[in-house]
Amino acid sequence: MATKARKAKMVRPLKYAIRVRHRCRLCGRPRAYYRKFDLCRLCFRELALKGEIPGVTKSSW
Repeated sequence: MATKARKAKMVRPLKYAIRVRHRCRLCGRPRAYYRKFDLCRLCFRELALKGEIPGVTKSSW
């Protein structure tokens, strides 16, 4: 989980654009990030199972 200092640092404009680090908008996790949903895999799975992400269903066959 991202600290308050890390979240505050993310708001600041960066010196170089290449240094942008995508983070989950809910928990701040920097890895396993889905750009399309702006979420990490853990938060994505949790919200998808609750049915809070439209158009996403658990696959079964």
